[in-house]
Amino acid sequence: MTAGLQPLGTPSPSVVILAAGLGTRLGRPFPKPLTEMEDGRSIMQRQWETLRTALPGCQIHIVVGFKKELVMEAFPDALFIYNSDYSETNTSKSLLRALRAAHSGGVVWLNGDVVFDEQVLTILYPCFEAERTAVCVNTARVAEEVKYTLTDDGYVRELSKSVQGALGEAVGINFVAARDRAALIRHLDACDDSGYFERGIETAIVAGELKVTAVDITGYGAVEVDTAEDLAAATAAFRS
Repeated sequence: MTAGLQPLGTPSPSVVILAAGLGTRLGRPFPKPLTEMEDGRSIMQRQWETLRTALPGCQIHIVVGFKKELVMEAFPDALFIYNSDYSETNTSKSLLRALRAAHSGGVVWLNGDVVFDEQVLTILYPCFEAERTAVCVNTARVAEEVKYTLTDDGYVRELSKSVQGALGEAVGINFVAARDRAALIRHLDACDDSGYFERGIETAIVAGELKVTAVDITGYGAVEVDTAEDLAAATAAFRS
């Protein structure tokens, strides 16, 4: 185990990587998670190695769609879930398929374009062990991506790109506890096809069916790569 990582005291949760989308903003002719970083590894290869180190024995499911064969060839040991409607649907429907297909128990899920420090996962360990649904957030940045606010007792109140008075932004790494999976599935199912998975979380919160902890990973690297500028930022942040 890499220096600094502490062993998890409970069985590793299942993992879902969402990698079905077209990734049009980055403009690559292949799935965005296969974009190579400066060290020669793709974004998803970095994710794979980090997950295997931090969550030994975890089952990794990858939701594929656009040019799925390329991802499947690159990760032959993964379990694959095909979103056949990838060109017409958004991440709410990819996650919905994954939560219905993955083994029982808690599930870590992340967007396939997030470059992150391995310590981000260890910060989530207490949520795994206490069965607390959580989203990772960065309080040092409030950009045009998904943002959040909190309730008076410290749980997520709002989670969307249109939040006003945001405290920070979500970084695309999340955990749903086993007991919360059914509620999240119902709300993802009710989302519009164009909706992000955060919409399902938010409606479940509003309905009183979900309490979500915001886990602050500020100070540790986590960059969601949507544009060429994001790729440059991730490259700079994680330069060997």
